[in-house]
Amino acid sequence: MNLARRFCLAAASLVALSVSASAADPFGTWTRPSTGAQISFYDCNGKLCAKIVGVKDQSKKDMVGKVIMSGAAKSGDNAWKGDLLNLEDGNTYSGTVTLISANALNLKGCALAGLICKDETLKK
Repeated sequence: MNLARRFCLAAASLVALSVSASAADPFGTWTRPSTGAQISFYDCNGKLCAKIVGVKDQSKKDMVGKVIMSGAAKSGDNAWKGDLLNLEDGNTYSGTVTLISANALNLKGCALAGLICKDETLKK
C-alpha cells in the first residue's frame, strides 16, 4: 500500500474516532416530553450544567433562563451526578444525567437518600 493511501486511511480512522467520542456527551438542547420544555446542557468549568431555554406552555415563560443543574461531575461512562432543581416544587434533589444514546438522555432526581426518585427520558 502506498504512503498516500495509508495516510488517508489513518486520517479517516482518526475522524471516525473523534466523531464517536464527541457523540458521547450530553451537550445541546433536549426536550422534556411531558411538558415540552427545552433544556440546554452545557459545559461549565469542566462540569455539566443545564438550564431551561424554552417552554411550550407560555404561562411558564418565567422559567426560561433558570439553571436547574450546575456543577454536575462525571460519575461514569455517559453519566453525571449533581444537584437538580425541580422548578415545579422549588426543591433541590440529588440528580443524575445519563446519556442513553445520541438522541436520548435520562434525567433523574431522588430524595430521601434515593428512596424516592422520578426520572424522565429527554429527546434531542
